[in-house]
Amino acid sequence: MIEPVNTIEYNEPITLSVDSDCGGMRLDKLLSEALSGYSRSFVQSLFENGLVTCNGKAVQKSFKPKCGDTVEFTVPEPREISLEPENIPLDIFYEDDDLLVVNKPRGMVVHPAPGNYEGTLVNALLYHCKGKLSGINGVIRPGIVHRIDKDTSGLLLVAKNDSAHISLSSQISSHSLDREYRAVIHGRLKEQEGVVDAPIGRSTSDRKKMCVTAQNSKNAVTHYRVLEEYKEFSYIALKLETGRTHQIRVHMAYLGHPVAGDPIYGPKNGVASLNGQCLHACVLGFIHPSTGEHIRLEAPLPDYFTDFLRRIKKQ
Repeated sequence: MIEPVNTIEYNEPITLSVDSDCGGMRLDKLLSEALSGYSRSFVQSLFENGLVTCNGKAVQKSFKPKCGDTVEFTVPEPREISLEPENIPLDIFYEDDDLLVVNKPRGMVVHPAPGNYEGTLVNALLYHCKGKLSGINGVIRPGIVHRIDKDTSGLLLVAKNDSAHISLSSQISSHSLDREYRAVIHGRLKEQEGVVDAPIGRSTSDRKKMCVTAQNSKNAVTHYRVLEEYKEFSYIALKLETGRTHQIRVHMAYLGHPVAGDPIYGPKNGVASLNGQCLHACVLGFIHPSTGEHIRLEAPLPDYFTDFLRRIKKQ
């Protein structure tokens, strides 16, 4: 396949040669593979702005180059981030010149979106990092390498520059980045440990939901292990191989054991006293993009989680 681009010089042409394995593939797909750390929308924008050529001629994203063709493209400098920095306290577990790891509280939105333009993790990061964040994911999501849901607490990786972002994204793509979670789920699983290997895609009946489906889906793999069992709930550990939207929540609901307090995939009566789902990203392990050192961080269970465990143990 196409060779990955590991070093980016803004506004400097980058040349790729198309070999026999890549001939006939759509050019946007080839560039997405070459720029694995960049979002799909970013790659599309290169075509929209006429920054991609094949044999010297501007081409569209659907163009299919032949073996021996020369593709050239240019990555523009990231636009200046215009979101407002906010002095919001952050629970930082690790930080250096390349990245930081934040322990996100439950209830905090990761990046601005309609209805949530203030008080997000990105607003807090802009203040803390003084705007020095990777621009790969655009103006709205500076520095964000991966996300966790608003109602999920736990560890989140943030890149301060594009090189670190590309390295960390590549680790996610190759499944070498360790992500472990803890959850309380409804009921008891049939097996004490197992693997859910079921593709996830957008629900056709409700666009806000994801589901296990064979249509327009991506492979999704979740490993689980039971830690403790109670009368109506189980406390489990989970490890992700892939990182699909709502993956743990969808896979647990697919097994018939939704996450306690999940407002979307759980039972309608849910667990009202939780005011959200009992899901925590507790472990993050990765190779440092500059030093090559393996870093493993673990965030203890937050108070809302331990309080709920204490209550169900008494049942």
